[in-house]
Parts: sequence; C-alpha cells; structure tokens
Amino acid sequence: MRAYLSVWRLPSAPVLLVAGFAGRLPSAMVPLALLLMVQQQTGSYALAGLASATYGLAMASMAPVLGRLADRRTPRPVLLAQAAAHPLLLAVLVAVVLGGAPTVAVVAASAAAGAATPLVSGTVRALWSRVDPAVRPTAFALDATATELVFVAGPTAVAALTVLAGPAWAVGLAGGLAVLGAVGVATSRALRGWTPVVPAERTSPLATVLAPGMPRVLVSGSALMLGFGALEVAIPAFADEAGSPGLSGVLLALWSLGSVAGGLWFGARVVSVSLPRQYRWLLLGVTIGLAPLAAASDPWVLGALLFLGGTAIAPTLTVQNSLVGALAPAHATTEAFTWLSTVATGASAVGAALGGGLIEGRAGVSGSLLLAVAGAAVAVAVTLVPGRRRVARPAGEPVAV
Repeated sequence: MRAYLSVWRLPSAPVLLVAGFAGRLPSAMVPLALLLMVQQQTGSYALAGLASATYGLAMASMAPVLGRLADRRTPRPVLLAQAAAHPLLLAVLVAVVLGGAPTVAVVAASAAAGAATPLVSGTVRALWSRVDPAVRPTAFALDATATELVFVAGPTAVAALTVLAGPAWAVGLAGGLAVLGAVGVATSRALRGWTPVVPAERTSPLATVLAPGMPRVLVSGSALMLGFGALEVAIPAFADEAGSPGLSGVLLALWSLGSVAGGLWFGARVVSVSLPRQYRWLLLGVTIGLAPLAAASDPWVLGALLFLGGTAIAPTLTVQNSLVGALAPAHATTEAFTWLSTVATGASAVGAALGGGLIEGRAGVSGSLLLAVAGAAVAVAVTLVPGRRRVARPAGEPVAV
C-alpha cells in the first residue's frame, strides 16, 4: 500500500490517474456504441461493423503521427485541439447516422472522429516514464490496472445507456469524457514542466519503431494482442454454445478483474530482475494461464480459469510499458507509446477476425482459444531472439535488451 501512496503523492498524480481514466473511456465506448447505433438505424451488421472498424483503424493509424507532433511541440496544444475537435466530430457522426446518410458519409464521419481521438493514453504513459525510477514500476502498474478497468466500465456504461436512452447518448457521454480527460491532462502540473527534446539530426518517420530493442517489444506485443483478440471473440461464442449468451459479459469481466488483481499485487512488489527478463517470464505466465482454456466445458469453469489466467496480464503490460519508456528515444517518448497502442489495436483486430473464422469453421471455439495460446507463445519466442545487449538512455538509465 505504501508503494501506491508514494505514487499518489507525486505532483499531478491524482489528476493523471483520474483524467487519464476518463480520457481513455471513449476508446472503449465509442466503437461499441457506434456499432449498436448504426445497426439499430440501418439494420445492417455489415455497415455497423465497417463503421466501428473504420473508427478504430483511424484512431490507431493517426496516433503515431500526432504523437510525433506532440513530442516536437509538447502534448498540450495537441490535446487541447483534440478536446475541441473530437466532440464536434462525434456530434457530426451521430447526426450522419441518425439522419440516414449514405454509407460513404457514415464511413467518412467515423474516420474523422476516430482520427481526432485525444492522445490521453500515450501522453499519460510518457509522463509516467519521467517520474522517479523508484516509483515508476508502481506508476505503470496503476496505469495498466486503470486500462483494464476502462474495458470493464466502458462497455458496461454503453450497455446501460443503450437500454435506458439509446446508443447515441453513449457516444455523447464519451465525447464529454474525452474533453474532461484531454483538458485535465493538458492543464496538469506535470505537463507544464514538459520540455521538448530536439533530436540531434533529422529522423525518419520509422526511427522510433526501429530504435534498439523496440522492434522486439512491438512484435511480441502484437503477437500477444492477436491472441487476446481471438480470445475476446471466443468467449462470447463459448457462452452462446453453452446456452448462456448472457454470461459473455460476466466472463469478460472476470478476465479483466483477474488482470486488475494481478496488476495491483505486482505494482506493490520490488523486483530486482531486469525488465527484459521480467517481460519474458510474464509472457510465459500468460501463455500458461491461457493453455487450460481450450479444455473448459462449463462457463463457470471457464470464468475461474479466465480470472486466474488474467492475473498475469496487467503485470505483463506494466513491464511492457516500462520497457517502451526506457527504450524510446528521449525526443520521441509519446510517439513510442502511441506506436505500442497502434500495433496492439491492429493486432487485436486481426486476432478477432482470425478467431471468428476459426469459430465458423471446423476448428470451432477451441480453435480460437488455441490461437490465443499460440499468440502468447509466439510473443515469448520473439523475446528470445538475440539482439543488441545494451542500450542507454540519455538520462543514464541503462536497460538490458
């Protein structure tokens, strides 16, 4: 508990935790609310899925570009501009959908709103990477735990508002939360002390991705998220086959709550093992935790296994964030974290598509669950690939890679 109190007492920590949580909720709310809104309005799941996917892909692809700009100009002007543009573009999106506009207009409005999603997550993680190294792991653990809670609270809020008022109200709430989060982080005391670091020479757009150690973190993270995407599709399908489709939300919540429990436990520990070794062992723990899922035959057994297996997820993401913060060039910290979010979003989408195909084919739900295990196993294998032995940050913090 003392470890968490030490983080809470840092300047602007309460603002970063609360505003960061609020600013991340739209990422978990809008895609689902948009899917429900378009489906209700048009009756087409195909168009609804296209609009939701377009929003997510636009958000993921634009994030590194804006992250690079934020590193050059400080994140404040970028966040404030997005806080002004994002709710307006969400309002346009709602008007286009409810107004019965053609498919092209719906897709274009979805892309515009997604591209303007505030860079709250990347900025908050970049700020955590600048705190005292003694409390940094705990800060990242809190951040990973908050992210898990976002994907419990966000869909729950969308479901409640959809039943009570309609999915358009969920989109409106997401817009308000985006403004609250972006403005809160932009005006925080921590961001006021941000000084841009000018690179010694002109860098290519992919310089951050190719920084020593970064490719392996991004590739292993992509493999892991591909597996998670397959699992997120397999869980509702498992509940449906078991004759209890309503349990899918409970099962997903148990998975996330297991991750939250693991993250809180891990964040209070002092670990002397190097970050790359921690990352490798934790990925192995995720793989072992996912392995028994394919053998489950009852939803409640699956729920118990998901909770236990989920305990390794937030610790893994905590160490992953610590690695990215240590490996990223000093002038591109925000951009590095946005790349991590981008590859995670893309890989999760691919995993969901592959998992869905397996479920519809001969492999069935078990095939999608095995794909989740395979993704985590590949992530472990990637960390075993030899690379440069050591890289040092300008601040003098060496990190074994």
